[in-house]
Amino acid sequence: MFSKEDNERLCRVGPDTPMGNAFRSMWIPFLLPEELPAPDCPPVRVRLLGEDLIAFRDTNGQIGLLDRYCPHRLVDLFYGRNEECGLRCVYHGWKFDVSGAIVDMPAEPENTQMKCDTRIKSYPVLEWGGVIWAYMGDQQQMPPNPPEFEWGLVPADFRFITKRLQRTNYAQGVEGGIDSSHVGILHSRLDPDRAALPFRQRQLTPSPVTAPYLASDVAPKFFVRQTNYGMAIGARRNASESEYYWRVTQFMAPFYTMIVPLKEGRAYLGHAWVPIDDYNCWVFTMTWNSHEPLSQDELDRGAVHSEVMDDGSYKPIVSADSDYGINRAHQRLYSSTGIEGIGMQDTAVQESMGSIVDRSRENLGSGDAAIVAFRRVLLKLAQQFESTGQLDIAHHPEWYRVRSAAAILEHGVDFQSGTAAATRVL
Repeated sequence: MFSKEDNERLCRVGPDTPMGNAFRSMWIPFLLPEELPAPDCPPVRVRLLGEDLIAFRDTNGQIGLLDRYCPHRLVDLFYGRNEECGLRCVYHGWKFDVSGAIVDMPAEPENTQMKCDTRIKSYPVLEWGGVIWAYMGDQQQMPPNPPEFEWGLVPADFRFITKRLQRTNYAQGVEGGIDSSHVGILHSRLDPDRAALPFRQRQLTPSPVTAPYLASDVAPKFFVRQTNYGMAIGARRNASESEYYWRVTQFMAPFYTMIVPLKEGRAYLGHAWVPIDDYNCWVFTMTWNSHEPLSQDELDRGAVHSEVMDDGSYKPIVSADSDYGINRAHQRLYSSTGIEGIGMQDTAVQESMGSIVDRSRENLGSGDAAIVAFRRVLLKLAQQFESTGQLDIAHHPEWYRVRSAAAILEHGVDFQSGTAAATRVL
C-alpha cells in the first residue's frame, strides 16, 4: 500500500518540497516556440512547479523567465511593455532584462543604488529540440544541456510536438503513460455486428488503433528493468503457442514516456507530463520519425495530439465540461468508451480520479508492476537530491538516447537481450 505520506511526497512540487527541489535541478520543458514567436512579442504568463512567472523574448531574440510580479509594487508584468531588450512595468517604468537585472528606473534618481541592489527573480532558459526549457535550481549546479531525447536531435520536419492542459497532478499522467495493461481495453474498438455477444468477444483484433495482440491478450505479464535514466518496462503477451509479443515502454525520469511505433519504420510517440502545480500539468506530445520527414498521417492531429483551443490556454476543445464528448450510442456499438481519440480517452480516466488521487485507497494487481516501480524511482530521486544536493541523471543528458521497441520473441528469450534473436521486430 502506498501511504498518504508518500503520496504527498510524490505529488507536491512547489518550492521547498522534496520532489519540487529535485525537479528544479533538471531542465524542464514548459513552452512551445510558437508561444513566443518573435522578438518583442507580447509576454506570456507561465505557471511552473507552483510558481507564477512571466516569459518574454527580447529584441535580440533571447528569452527571459522572470517572477510574474514587479518587485517594486508587485504589479503583474503580463501588462508590461516588451521593448528595447527588456520588459518594462507600466506602473512606474522599472525595466528588467532577461537575467533579472534592472536596466531602467525612470521614477528614481539616475544614480540610485537601488538599480544595482534590486533584482527580480529570474531563471535560465534555452530553446532546443522544438521546445523551450527552464532551469529553476541552483545555478552553480546547472546542467549544460537538457536531456538528449531523439525527438530533440532529429531535424525539425522529422518531429511534431503539441501541448495541452491536463487537470491532474503530473504523476497520474505518467502512470497512465506506462500502464500497458489498459491499452487493449480502454482503447478497444468493437465490432457492431457482434452487438449481442459479450464485450471480450466483440473486440476487434488487431484493433485499428492499437498494435496486434493488445486486444487478444489483455492480461500481459510485466518485467521491469531499472536503468540509469529510469526504467524499461517489458509487457509480454501471447502471440502463438511458441512465441510472445513483447512491447517495451520507456520511462525516463522524472516525467517522460516513450511508446513503440505501431508498425516498423513508423513514427515514435512520447509524452512529457510537466507539473504546472500540484493539481495541473502540461502534456507535451512528441511524434518523430528517426530517418525521414513525417508524413501527413503521422502528424495525427486529433487521436493522440488532442485538439486545443486557439486562445493560448492550450485547454482541450473536448474536456470534462462536456464529459469528453462521450457518445453512449457509439459506446454501445463501436468503442469501449464512446470517447473519440486516444488522448482524450486517457485524459478522461485520469482526470476522473480527481486532481490528486489518494493512492492509499488503491488495490493494485499484477498488471501494476510498472506503476509501483515508477513511484519508487521518483521517491528515490527526491531522496538522492535531499542527501546530495544534485541528481546524477541531470548531468547525463546522453542517458536519454533510448528507444521503445516491440518484437515477437520465442519463449525463453528475455526482452532486454532478445531483439537480435527476434523472430521479427515490429
